[in-house]
Amino acid sequence: MDLSYSAEEIAFRDEVRAFLAENLPAHISDAVRAGGELDKATMEEWHAILNSKGWLATIWPKEFGGPGWSPVQKHIFDEECNRAYAPRIVPFGLGMLGPVLQKFGTKAQQDHYLPRILDGTDWWCQGYSEPGAGSDLASLKTRAVREGDEWVINGQKTWTTLGQHADWIFCLCRTDPEAKQQEGISFILVDLKTPGIEMRPIKLIEGGHEVNEVFFTDVRVPYGNLVGQENKGWTIAKYLLTHERTGIAGVGASMQALEEVKALARQVRRGGKPLIEDPLFAARIARAEIDLEAMKITNLRMLFQAQQQGAPGPETSILKIKGTVINQELNDLARRALGPAAAPFPGFVNDGNLMFGPPDTAHSAATYFNNRKTSIFGGSNEIQRNILTKTMLEL
Repeated sequence: MDLSYSAEEIAFRDEVRAFLAENLPAHISDAVRAGGELDKATMEEWHAILNSKGWLATIWPKEFGGPGWSPVQKHIFDEECNRAYAPRIVPFGLGMLGPVLQKFGTKAQQDHYLPRILDGTDWWCQGYSEPGAGSDLASLKTRAVREGDEWVINGQKTWTTLGQHADWIFCLCRTDPEAKQQEGISFILVDLKTPGIEMRPIKLIEGGHEVNEVFFTDVRVPYGNLVGQENKGWTIAKYLLTHERTGIAGVGASMQALEEVKALARQVRRGGKPLIEDPLFAARIARAEIDLEAMKITNLRMLFQAQQQGAPGPETSILKIKGTVINQELNDLARRALGPAAAPFPGFVNDGNLMFGPPDTAHSAATYFNNRKTSIFGGSNEIQRNILTKTMLEL
């Protein structure tokens, strides 16, 4: 019995495992295990399966169509999905915009957009970062000027993840250029089919295409697409980012990655012995496991706090820092264990009489390079340390 969970929580875990075993299609879990990019149709298929069960919007309360889970249930669900190689739920509509609309949106906005997020009618992407405004997000320059009942938007966003699949984008725009940086920003919803929008792909270091540049040229948007008050978008931006940073921690994904590294280290032999018996390599695994267990407990504590207060606090920066560092360390351990076999090519590797190289190990180098981004996006780890210093230590 797992002593970290109550009897009720263990029963819930068993329910999740049974659901995944029966309903997660093999072609989807195989694609996730192989480490490649999933197409939109595959992600939509999995979202629809979860939505039919009422388990798609895992952090939404019941009144908005979510399951109303406790923080521990949410953690268990994420843990089991990673163990089963289920796709990550695309977070932009469900984990970011949804909570924003529930807190800051009008009743009309909630009634219109939330059901369309749940049923997959609208896919969303995030319009925050700009070429000169990444971690220093408040310096953004994309302008939205009001003309009658419309906003006219001009500017550029970058690193727009999965924008090529999206129908809508939620954007931070400067609506009062005379105000202080944080006080002249508004949160506006934009239909990507609107004339004047161009999306260009950005190829990543490992060859994938998951991020984009988005250009706005005289894009006209209804004034009613403003969420919250005009020039008060920075409050919404911070609220959204706390949800994003909690998700970036990726506790469940790192737990699965740790087990894969351990299994790999038992298979690979160096100097006639399994790599896991190498003192230096074993020490790195042990340190990652200790840090991961500590982060798991911290994550649960912060989820409980979020449930009571309605949103995570600035301490989510701890999760963002530690989660990305642990994730990158596990990627590096897998890459080092495989050596040249980590290169992103199909097939197997023959190490003496030992053959290894299940589908997921064939992409170890690509995963390693791709995840260099995690300590930068969502607010770089350096910026997160500044946030902790200012808001929690009051320095």
